[in-house]
Amino acid sequence: MTTSAGFRLGLTRDFLNSEGELVFGDIGLSLLEGLPGVSVEFLPDYSDSLPPSVGRDFDALLVLAPRITVATLSQCERLAIVARFGVGFDNVDIDACTNADVLLTITPDGVRRPVAVSALAMLMALSHRLLEKDRLTREGRWHEKLNYMGIGLTGRTLGSVGFGNIGQEIARIAAPLGMRLVAHDPFASPDVAVGLGVELLELDELCGTSDFVCVCCALTSDTRHLINASRLALMKPTAFLINVARGPVVDQSALTTVLRMRRIAGAALDVFEKEPIDRDDPLLQLDNVLLSPHAVCWTDELFRGIGEAACRSIWDVSHGHIPKDVVNLAVIDRPTMIKKLARYAVAR
Repeated sequence: MTTSAGFRLGLTRDFLNSEGELVFGDIGLSLLEGLPGVSVEFLPDYSDSLPPSVGRDFDALLVLAPRITVATLSQCERLAIVARFGVGFDNVDIDACTNADVLLTITPDGVRRPVAVSALAMLMALSHRLLEKDRLTREGRWHEKLNYMGIGLTGRTLGSVGFGNIGQEIARIAAPLGMRLVAHDPFASPDVAVGLGVELLELDELCGTSDFVCVCCALTSDTRHLINASRLALMKPTAFLINVARGPVVDQSALTTVLRMRRIAGAALDVFEKEPIDRDDPLLQLDNVLLSPHAVCWTDELFRGIGEAACRSIWDVSHGHIPKDVVNLAVIDRPTMIKKLARYAVAR
């Protein structure tokens, strides 16, 4: 069935703007569009979650925001890969993918540098109090600038909560700044940490000693509200919190309280517990927090890198190969998964 019908790739509709153009520009589709027997199609707007028909009718899905559920995968004898456009996969049911013999891939190579750079951009904006200085200028309060002294970074401590793909890249970029670099990650390699000049600490110690606490770990059942009221209470009154990971890693209510009471100096958040954040959320009324709509790292470099990585995974599957960056590794050796890949290899 798959061979005779060709290899069908479906992209979720949210890749297109209202004019029907790709929102993110070049995402590497040329890698697939020139292949014999491969068709690239945009799905209808299914809104929240994709229906079973996509699993039945497509070999590959490139997914942005819509959810992939048990129902989505209930008829997927054909579907072989869900390529998530990015590194987060909280909108995809991993167990359902494995049980349906479908590979789930992400794109850590594409996000590594852009996300790390955006975290450092937030750090520098906080340290130089750019948001406040912008307001002073716009409001004609030039004479108050002496009241808004920033802090230098030399000798300050940057603590990364998570020391994987992003955390390690942050360390590489921050190295020339003369900061003390520390991290917490129960899965971190001590050898990698030593090689990057990073000291591994327990989380409570990191929160208590860091001038900047940067959250860059994955959201799991173990990391939900990892930065809670008790850990926020450990932070210095002069310290800042940065979150470029996922909103629920931080207890947003507890963070709002410490910011309102100025128990810490401030925060920069690209992510929130609920997205979009409610327009009446008290966090939006605070003047010591820098906010971004889950888009601080959005650049042409980011989307080109993510798209090319995702398309490379789909290209691999279309040729019968196991792609890089598979999330559900348990699926690789399942007999039906092997058969799916074999039919693509035969077709090529």
